[in-house]
Amino acid sequence: MPKIEDDDNAGSDKDISSIMGFSGFGKKARTFDLDAIFEQTRRTAIERSRQVLEEQQKEETHGELATSSRTASFSKASSSRNPVESGSDDSDSDSDSEPRIGPLLPPGPTAGGEEVDVGPPLPPGYGKSTADDDDEDEEMQDEDDENPVKRIPDTHEITLQHGTKTVSALGLDPSGARLVTGSYDFSIRFWDFAGMDAALQAFRSLQPCECHQIKSLQYSNTGDVILVVAGNSQAKVLDRDGFQVMECIKGDQYIVDMANTKGHTAMLNGGCWHPKIKEEFLTCSNDGTVRTWDLSSEKKHKDVFKPRSLQGKRVTPTCCTYSRDGKLIAAGCQDGTIQIWDRNLSVHTKFHCRQAHANGSDTSCLTFSYDGTILASRGGDDTLKTWDIRNFKKPLNVATGLTNFFPMTDCCFSPDDKLLVTGTSARRDEGSGKLVFFDRQTLQVVYEVEVASASVVRCLWHPKLNQIMVGTGNGLAKVYYDPVRSHRGAKLCVVKSNRKEKHAEALTQDYIITPHALPMFREARQRSTRKQLEKDRLDPVKSHKPEPPVSGPGRGGRVAAHGGTLSSYIVKNIALDKTDDSNPREAILRHAKDASENPYWVAPAYKKTQPETLFAEVESEDEEDDKEPEWKKRKI
Repeated sequence: MPKIEDDDNAGSDKDISSIMGFSGFGKKARTFDLDAIFEQTRRTAIERSRQVLEEQQKEETHGELATSSRTASFSKASSSRNPVESGSDDSDSDSDSEPRIGPLLPPGPTAGGEEVDVGPPLPPGYGKSTADDDDEDEEMQDEDDENPVKRIPDTHEITLQHGTKTVSALGLDPSGARLVTGSYDFSIRFWDFAGMDAALQAFRSLQPCECHQIKSLQYSNTGDVILVVAGNSQAKVLDRDGFQVMECIKGDQYIVDMANTKGHTAMLNGGCWHPKIKEEFLTCSNDGTVRTWDLSSEKKHKDVFKPRSLQGKRVTPTCCTYSRDGKLIAAGCQDGTIQIWDRNLSVHTKFHCRQAHANGSDTSCLTFSYDGTILASRGGDDTLKTWDIRNFKKPLNVATGLTNFFPMTDCCFSPDDKLLVTGTSARRDEGSGKLVFFDRQTLQVVYEVEVASASVVRCLWHPKLNQIMVGTGNGLAKVYYDPVRSHRGAKLCVVKSNRKEKHAEALTQDYIITPHALPMFREARQRSTRKQLEKDRLDPVKSHKPEPPVSGPGRGGRVAAHGGTLSSYIVKNIALDKTDDSNPREAILRHAKDASENPYWVAPAYKKTQPETLFAEVESEDEEDDKEPEWKKRKI
């Protein structure tokens, strides 16, 4: 009985396994030797990696074989290497144990035992590698990179003629495609580097502020609008094509507290855009305030900052700027002070230096370095100073002897933040204005560029183009660039040829007709464009001759000259007939006698019913005077 039960259990297990699809249902589970599996996997990986390495070595050796066939040294090395390559695994183990330096040498005999022909030996030094030359070039390039003076783009220049008066403002959009210049002649000119040819002509000129000198121009950080600061009290914002987007409101000049006015009440001195917020900009004025504005609200300023002297009196700010992160606002004042506020706290200054420059001089420019720690100030006392805003008590370095005649003379940092650039002024016929480059750390002069026989007022070093824009006192705007280190900008327009002008007359001298001259002495017939133009004028298609007026009733939807109705005929022939210039009353009364003697239109219709007209007889003035009573007569 027990055996029969076991057979029944086995049969039931097979049935269940066949039904459920299990092949080993009820059997013992398999066991795996993990160590053996790992060892097998490791050996397989080693074999595969060895095969990959051998294939790479073969490719390298075949590549080196082509170059080694040109050198005698490589042929000797191949002959010395032949027995090593044909040896057993010991040589392979030695080569694997020792590090291999340099390129692989070409193999000797191949697997078939045939020698590889490496060619005849060449003269020594012929197959010398160019790695040494590349190393020398890299060393020279490293030296140029270490020396910031080598990166100054001053090898080439172009000159843009703005006018005859001082170029007092420069603005370049962030992409470097358009340049805008402003001058003392009240005009602004737009220059497009991609659209200009070698003639270097501006594509637009306008006077946005009427008869006020342009003080400052700056593109926003997005490049879509331009801030225009002129000699009036209202700053303007223009778009890229010169159309007005916004005009700041003017404040009430009779209010004493400038914080209660909605805008500036005196001449503006400078302005700039916020580096992070594209709708906010900053202006300073002779009313003693520095104001921030929002592009969306032109009816009132955003915040007011009022610089004060040591006695608490009002001081005029001559220049203003934002820090690189936009958290600080700095202003240079006429009393020689530099005052810096936190953008969100407009009451008290965060940093203050009372004797930054000479008292009574106009600080013409303030600019922060790209790392945001150094502030450079260009003073009206012919100095250039650098300041550490973390220790604002005394300047880091001072450069003197830099003549400054203009209240907007610039200074700026180089794109690599290692140099500081400013311009110098010069009197007429007494020297030339220079562009002076200083080392940022020591403020020592490292390079100078003579720009023109006039003052250098504005300077701008664009970080993307690596080009320097300079505005001079004689109405020129110069662009310095390097064909190798600079990008786009002035390089786009100098390669274009001037557009040819069409002249109507092309004949420069008289043409003598000699019909019977020999062909060798006969002059070539001169071609003139004038005759061709006359022929084109006679051609109605080329000259675009307009269609003549329609005569008759009209066709194709067009109406004839006189129209097709009776009213148009009457208007044309009777109502607009101006041949009779006589008095209309006389013209009507001319037919009065004929109408009374031979009535035709109105009188016959009322002949039976119309009574006879009786008119009072007109008497003379003397008879009227006699009939008047005595008390009405005028006394003489």
